[in-house]
Amino acid sequence: MDVLITVCARGGSKGVPGKNIKELAGKPLINYTIDVAKKLIKRRSEDIIDIVLSTDSEEIRKVVRNTEGEGVFLDYKRPQELATDESGKLDVIIDVKKYMEENRNKKYDYILDLDVSSPLRTIEDVEYAFQELISDKEAYNIFSVNTAHKNPYFNMVEKYGKYYNLCKKGNFLTRQSATEVYEMNASFYIYRDSFFNEGNNSAITEKSLIYKMDHMCFDIDSPIDFEFMEYLITNNKLSINI
Repeated sequence: MDVLITVCARGGSKGVPGKNIKELAGKPLINYTIDVAKKLIKRRSEDIIDIVLSTDSEEIRKVVRNTEGEGVFLDYKRPQELATDESGKLDVIIDVKKYMEENRNKKYDYILDLDVSSPLRTIEDVEYAFQELISDKEAYNIFSVNTAHKNPYFNMVEKYGKYYNLCKKGNFLTRQSATEVYEMNASFYIYRDSFFNEGNNSAITEKSLIYKMDHMCFDIDSPIDFEFMEYLITNNKLSINI
C-alpha cells in the first residue's frame, strides 16, 4: 500500500518561539518525529512510504535538510494562508497531500500525520494503530489518546444559564465507576483515503477509532511543557524509548 507521512511544522510559534527546531535533549524537536517516520519505513518494507515536510519556514527546512533530510521531500512550500494561527490542520494536510499525489503521480491509501509538538510516541504505537485501522474496513481514521485525568461525568463542570453543573449526567458515586473518557494527545492521526473522499472537516467522525497509549504523552504548548519534557528525557524518567 502507499502511505504518505506528513510532518507539519509552521514557522511561527507564539507559545515557544522556534519550537519546532528548538533543541530538546540535544537534538531539534522535529527530528524526534522524523526518526519515527523513518523507523516505520524500515518496519513496513513491503509498503511504499513517502515522508514530506510541510512548512512555510526556510529555517525549519534548512535544519531538516542538514540533519534528517535524506529521504524527506522538502520541496513543498506551505501557502501563507495555511500558515496562520487560524489555519486548520486538516486543510494543511489536504494541501500537501494534493501536492504529493500530483508530484508523485499516485494516490495514497493512508495519510499518517505525525505531530512535531507531541513526540512521546513509539514506533510500536504507530504500528499497532495502523493495524487497527487496516483491520476495520469501515473506519475513516484513528488517532492517539490517553485516559483523561478529569471526567465530565464526575468532576468537570460547565455553565447552564446562571449556574454550573456536570458536563455530562450519570449515576456514578465514584470517579472510578464513571464511564471512561479519553483526551486526544495530538501525537498522531492516521487517515484512510476515504476520509478525504467523504469531505470530513474534523478528525473526529462517526467512524473514528482511537489508539490508547498506556504511557505518558502530551503536547508542548508552553515553555514549561518544553522544560518538563526535556527533564523527563534527560533524566530517564520515561517508560518508553523515543
